[in-house]
Order: sequence, then structure tokens, then C-alpha cells
Amino acid sequence: MSITLPTEMADAVRARVRSGQYASESEVVRDGLRALIARDQAVEAWLQGEVAAAYDAMQANPEDVIEAADVRAHLAARRKA
Repeated sequence: MSITLPTEMADAVRARVRSGQYASESEVVRDGLRALIARDQAVEAWLQGEVAAAYDAMQANPEDVIEAADVRAHLAARRKA
């Protein structure tokens, strides 16, 4: 596999190898991909767990929903007081 990186990214990869943080450029890229995969999994878990649950709760009890404009108006009124 061959990849092309912008100069800034390539320099960042080489700098990490030069500093001794990583043994090779491939190791830097692998670590970056692991971090990207972990982030994607965390976002998916958040969407499935918290966001989906909040959406379901909103659909089940729409009378409990406060519109964003109402929240902003309330906060603005509190700031003035």
C-alpha cells in the first residue's frame, strides 16, 4: 500500500519517528488509524446510546420538548434580569 500525505502531515509523521515516539512511519500511521477507529466507535456508541434514547423520549413525550428558541429567549431574559 502506498499513501500520499500533504507536506505538513508527512513532516509530522517523520518528526514522531525522529523523536523516538515511534519506530517507523508505518507505526505512526497505524496508531493514527487506531485512534480514528476508536473515535468512530465512540461516536457510534454515543449516537446509539444517548442520542437515540433522547430522540425516542422526545417522540414518546413531545409535550416535554422545549424549543431551542424558547430556551434562548429564557436565557436572554435571565441575563437582562
